[in-house]
Amino acid sequence: MTPGLPRSDRGRLLLLLALATVVTVFTATVPLLRDWFDLRVYYGTIDSWVHHGGRIYDYRVPGTVYGFTYPPFAAVVMLPMALLDLRTAIAAALLLNAAALALILRLLAGPAWRRHGWYGWALTACVLALFEPLRDTFSFGQVNLLLLALVLTDAALLATGRTRWAGIGIGLAAAIKLTPALFIGLLLVARRWCAAAVATAVALGATALAAWVDPGASRFYWTEALWDTNRVGRLGYVSNQSVQGILARLGEADRAVWAAAVLLVLGVWVLRAHRAVAAGDWTAAFALTGLAACLVSPVTWVHHLVWLLPSFAVLIRTGHARIAGALYAALCTSVVWLWFDDASGVDGFLGSNTYAWITLGLLLWLPAGQRSPERRTGSRSTSTTAAAPSPAAPAISPAFLQPEPASSGTAAATAGVVAAAGRAAGFDASSEPTGSTRLPASKPQSSSERASSYTAEPPS
Repeated sequence: MTPGLPRSDRGRLLLLLALATVVTVFTATVPLLRDWFDLRVYYGTIDSWVHHGGRIYDYRVPGTVYGFTYPPFAAVVMLPMALLDLRTAIAAALLLNAAALALILRLLAGPAWRRHGWYGWALTACVLALFEPLRDTFSFGQVNLLLLALVLTDAALLATGRTRWAGIGIGLAAAIKLTPALFIGLLLVARRWCAAAVATAVALGATALAAWVDPGASRFYWTEALWDTNRVGRLGYVSNQSVQGILARLGEADRAVWAAAVLLVLGVWVLRAHRAVAAGDWTAAFALTGLAACLVSPVTWVHHLVWLLPSFAVLIRTGHARIAGALYAALCTSVVWLWFDDASGVDGFLGSNTYAWITLGLLLWLPAGQRSPERRTGSRSTSTTAAAPSPAAPAISPAFLQPEPASSGTAAATAGVVAAAGRAAGFDASSEPTGSTRLPASKPQSSSERASSYTAEPPS
């Protein structure tokens, strides 16, 4: 049992009630609901395309300049929305995101998920409700959780040796949105040639299917829309927590500078991911790839940072629960919005890019190729030996699939980060003034201009 946490059921229930109250007060006082804006973009696009003969990339949400920016295959995947009304589509999106989140947590927690019972999972639910990228994903009606679930499913297939189907999830994710294509690069770094070929074939096949369904839309996207960053939104907008966003807020518009920074980030990623794969640590390898993808994408809105979730699993596994709690708490505070109006000066440079600094710090420092503290100290476990990795096919033993030790260290670490993040995020975030005094803005994607983010997704 982690020190400081209640041991009795009554104490646990009181803690949950207190945390649930903090979450309720926070969500009621800080205007962070996004009015399903991204989902309304998807729904309006499909409705216009199917029922009114419109073109995919011509649709705009009434009264705005925002329209569909994903590859054409994403529109093909969303075609079932043509059979639904908007309210049903919203309900379906909530259920799909909840199911995707449950699968992600199950994959990241591994066999230990049964250990924590109602108390652990109730604490986790409260803390997740404070995590800004998750809040935005649900209230925008975004797709990033679904893509993360596809990618982590491939990680699980690779880890358990069921490589026949490995790569399909990554390929589908890359066809829906280009950013996950970096995971194909990870498969190449890992010399998983078959899985990389499957992922590439699936992505190309899905893209070809979309071209067959609507040749004009595919031609327009790949020749024009993909290269037009103005369709996505203002690069210097504070929600853009990528390398490009940092440079844009500095006033640096030279594409060569951005390209050099991206190459540097990718170089660090290749070195660190290769080291993780060589050690058989695919959890860290996938986590590092998610971090790198967020940094190198031209636009990484705050809700894209759900790709950081695997990094917290790595930190917990390697005995860094307090660091995980502190970083998680920072990502709950909406702190970057304090520099919504003015990101100039040293404080603006540091504060407006807080989430990007966390992402970059994790890319540089995230423990990779390390075993859990229980394994390092020789605690009794269900498996005490591991096969040596082969250069051609490294052994895979990610955190969510490693044999669990019989000791309570992993459970304690999980409880520790949940408690740390809950305390920090709850009290800090509930007092966060982000957007609380600003009148509703003309931008329909948010009830507050300060607490909003552009909804259109980056082209890569």
